Amino acid sequence: MGKNLLEKIWDARTVRKLPNGQTQLFIDIHLVHEVTSPQAFGMLKELGLKVRYPKRTFATVDHIVPTDENKEPYSDILADAMISAMRKNCKDSGITFFDTHSGKQGILHVVGPEQGITQPGTTIACGDSHTSTHGAFGTIAFGIGTSQIRDILATQTIALNKLKVRRINIDGKLAPGVYAKDVILHIIRVLGVNGGTGYAYEYGGEVLDRFSMEERMTVCNMSIEGGARVGYVNPDSTTYEYLLGRAYSPKGSAWEDAVENWKTFASDEDCDYDDIVAIRAEDIAPTVTWGINPGQAIFIDENIPDPDQTTDDEKNNVLEALDHMKFVPNSPIKGKKNRCRFYRFVYQCPYK
Repeated sequence: MGKNLLEKIWDARTVRKLPNGQTQLFIDIHLVHEVTSPQAFGMLKELGLKVRYPKRTFATVDHIVPTDENKEPYSDILADAMISAMRKNCKDSGITFFDTHSGKQGILHVVGPEQGITQPGTTIACGDSHTSTHGAFGTIAFGIGTSQIRDILATQTIALNKLKVRRINIDGKLAPGVYAKDVILHIIRVLGVNGGTGYAYEYGGEVLDRFSMEERMTVCNMSIEGGARVGYVNPDSTTYEYLLGRAYSPKGSAWEDAVENWKTFASDEDCDYDDIVAIRAEDIAPTVTWGINPGQAIFIDENIPDPDQTTDDEKNNVLEALDHMKFVPNSPIKGKKNRCRFYRFVYQCPYK
């Protein structure tokens, strides 16, 4: 019997099984940013510990960098302090830091792929829930908390419960005007915002096979909104073509060896899954969220739900969302003013 990608990477990165049943898992790449890491570095200092493998950690500032000024010190005192702390912590620890004027700074989940740091068959952790984005490259990537950032800095390992794997097949052909964001919103609508609890989502099928790396990243990025800790796509020629020539990608003869190794981490055809979900691409239409969580999604030609037509468990959530959005039940979603800057993702946010 074959293995799926999660099982292969999990087995390859297992240090030992802990007495509490968890796995001590080796983390290949640790990504850090300025908001969730200062406390972790402080804990390390208090314990008298150093960063164990600084070459496996990469940092940038991406959450609190001002967009309306580019000279330091920044007028935002908190932003300035966090960026300065990140710079010092990286210098003191020997961590590669993509600083604001390096030409490489940006959103960590974009920087990793663009630099070729994100590679198939690896484990990646970061203090940000959307670390699942890197799963588009055939990695097991997940968000962590500050204490876990400390643990990885100190040991390059983390204690985790092994996840179940749900295979989600999207077959067929998407209609014009239907994109990767619609696909993942539809998946969350079908499975729910808690449907992925305890699972890693393996996305596949004809649609994912045709998707570009950017489209796959879009799908994997929102795995966390569906309750899954991890979302990934098996690596293929699209993956390898994207990584070829990137700054941290293998070079020369090492490239061919790396590709052959990456291929071995793709799920075997005869592997088992804990669950399999099949969705037809033709059944997906342009999708928006009408409420306050990404599971409250409908097609653009549908009406906003009527709370009286929902189950008792759902009714309070629908009423809360309608009150927040100031929407009228049974009214068309088409033509409603988008209250959020997130494309096709109304979600609860402060922008109006």
